[in-house]
Amino acid sequence: MMFHSREEIISITSLWKGERLPDGRPRVADRYLDALCKMTLEEVWKPIFVKGYENQFVAMKSLHPEFKENGDLNCKMIGRAVTATYAPTRPDYYSDSFKMAAEKGYQGTPNQWVLDSLTERDVVVVDMFDKIYKGTFLGGNLTTALKSKTQSGGAVVWGGIRDIEQMQKVQEVQVYYRGIDPTPIRDFVLTSFNGPARLGTESKAAICLPGDIVYGCGGGVLFIPPHLVEEVVDGGAKTQIKDLFGFEMITANRFTTAQIDRNTWTEDMLDLLMEFIRTDERAISYRRLDWSREYELARNGDPNDSQSAL
Repeated sequence: MMFHSREEIISITSLWKGERLPDGRPRVADRYLDALCKMTLEEVWKPIFVKGYENQFVAMKSLHPEFKENGDLNCKMIGRAVTATYAPTRPDYYSDSFKMAAEKGYQGTPNQWVLDSLTERDVVVVDMFDKIYKGTFLGGNLTTALKSKTQSGGAVVWGGIRDIEQMQKVQEVQVYYRGIDPTPIRDFVLTSFNGPARLGTESKAAICLPGDIVYGCGGGVLFIPPHLVEEVVDGGAKTQIKDLFGFEMITANRFTTAQIDRNTWTEDMLDLLMEFIRTDERAISYRRLDWSREYELARNGDPNDSQSAL
C-alpha cells in the first residue's frame, strides 16, 4: 500500500522542480491558484491537452452552483490535490491497514485518516470505486472539518455523500460527487494514500496525482499537472487577450473567423496584437506576457497551422 510516503510522492512527480510541501507534494505558488480562478475551463484545458495530457477531466455533480443567485461568478474550487484510493473491504487487509495507520499515528476510519492530513488550500480527491450505497465519504460533520482545515479547498469524491442539507450550509468549500445516499460509510479499505487516483467511467476516466492542481468548475473537475501550471496560466492569459482582440477584428471586418481561429497567427497579425496590448487599457494586465514563441512559429511554421485552434 502506498501510504503517504514522501519519497514515493516525490518519485511519481519528478517533473516538478520547485518547492514541495512537507509531505513531498509539489507546492504550486498561491498566485497561480488565484490566477486560475479567473480562467475558463477551455482556457485551462487546452494547454495540457495539446501536451498529451488527455485524461485529466471528469464530469461530476457539485454541492454548490458555480453562479450565485444574482448571476455573479463564485470563485471556482482551486487547490492542491491530496489523493486517496479505496476498495471493497477484506478482513485480513483491513486489519493490516489499521496497524499501518496506527504506526503513523492515524485514528478513526480510513476516510478520517486522509481528512486529518489536510492543510489550507488542499482538495481531497477520492476514488471510492463509484460506491454510493454505504460509500458516503463525506457528510455534515466531515464537510465542516474539510472547511476548517482547507479554508477555500474542497473535495472530489468518485462515490457518495450524505447529509446533503447540512453540507450545503457549509459555505466557501466545494464538493464534487457521484451520488447521494443516507447510509453511513461502511465496508471499505484504503489502498493508496497520496498515490495515483482514478476517477471516471470505463469510457471516460481521469487520473490525478498528489499535488496536481484541482480546477473545479460548473459541470466537472480538471486535474492540472503541477509542472504545467505556469504554462497553463500564461497560455490562458494569451487566449483571453487574443479573444478580446480577435472579436474586435472580426467585428471590424479586419480578419475572418478562419484567420482568428488558426493555431498560429501571422507576424502581421501578431504585430497588430502587440500594438493593441501596448495601447488598450483593457490589456494592461497582459503586458507581462512573452510572445517570442508565437513569433518563432509564425516565421518558421507550425505543424498544426492548417488546423483550427482547439
